[in-house]
Amino acid sequence: MDILRTRLAGSARRTMLAVAGTALAAPLAGGTAAYAATDGAARVPAVTASIPVGDEPSGVAVNPLTSTVYVTNQGDATFSVISERTNTVTATIPVGGSPSGVAVNPATDTVYVANLASGTVSVINGKTDTFIDTILVAEPDGVAVNPATGTVYVTNFGSDTVSLISGKTNKVTAIIPVGSLPAGVAVNPVTDTIYVANGGSGTVSLVRGRTNTVTMTITVGSAPAGVAVNPVTGTVYVTNFGSDTVSLISGKSNKVTAIIPVGDGPAGVTVNPMTDTIYVANGGSGTVSVVRGRTNTVTMTIAVGSAPAGVAVNPVTGAVYVANSSTGTVSVITG
Repeated sequence: MDILRTRLAGSARRTMLAVAGTALAAPLAGGTAAYAATDGAARVPAVTASIPVGDEPSGVAVNPLTSTVYVTNQGDATFSVISERTNTVTATIPVGGSPSGVAVNPATDTVYVANLASGTVSVINGKTDTFIDTILVAEPDGVAVNPATGTVYVTNFGSDTVSLISGKTNKVTAIIPVGSLPAGVAVNPVTDTIYVANGGSGTVSLVRGRTNTVTMTITVGSAPAGVAVNPVTGTVYVTNFGSDTVSLISGKSNKVTAIIPVGDGPAGVTVNPMTDTIYVANGGSGTVSVVRGRTNTVTMTIAVGSAPAGVAVNPVTGAVYVANSSTGTVSVITG
């Protein structure tokens, strides 16, 4: 059975829409030296706030330079802007139909929203919360940006491709064939490598940014949905929605080095490279699994809202933001 297309028709599909890894790229605009791996185990993470947003929130991204959180609301075709300082929505912006993934380039303070039903990407000025442009693609799902090059990568769920968009011109510069039903996408700006989770193929496509070609296809678990990368260690984390696991891929060998059991229906995933901590949104469990990167073990399971989908972390403050699809809220995890 085609798991991803079945999910697309119902609310359970919302839990698979992840923008995994988009928060990781943000601090790298200032250089990789900003990261320093620390233990970070002394403080216990917990939900400290629940922020009402729009209908069926899906994707989440954070700009740590402005302390701003961006959330796509699939059910009402809007985009919520949240102030980290006050944990309140400061703006609600109409975008295209069924907005799913979202990414931000902190170097330019530009936000990119993948509108699944409209077949477009909305480009928004983060300083003024106003539209810059609308770019035609093909049933976009996930989106990620490399702040070092300004290139935006959009997974086209319906056409089994990835569109490359120039951050300077807002034009599609290339279309790359990948696996079946690509969903999540993440970029390692240090190596200029892009990772695409192909939900229908059970694989991850590895794309070299310099050549815009797929150089390797890696088999992971069932129905991979989200993907994130730690630019310090090079490790890639892939949520396997159909097998309730996370696959770890070595950035050096491009091989799966571990498989970690998590909750039911893992979708979104993000990494805090400053603490080497991974957060996994388990859509079917209503929880977030906290994984310690050094040991590849789940150290905590935190209850959040119903059907959590996207998740993002601010590596500067350590705050984690989880979009709860069925409850229309964003859970804030701190500690």
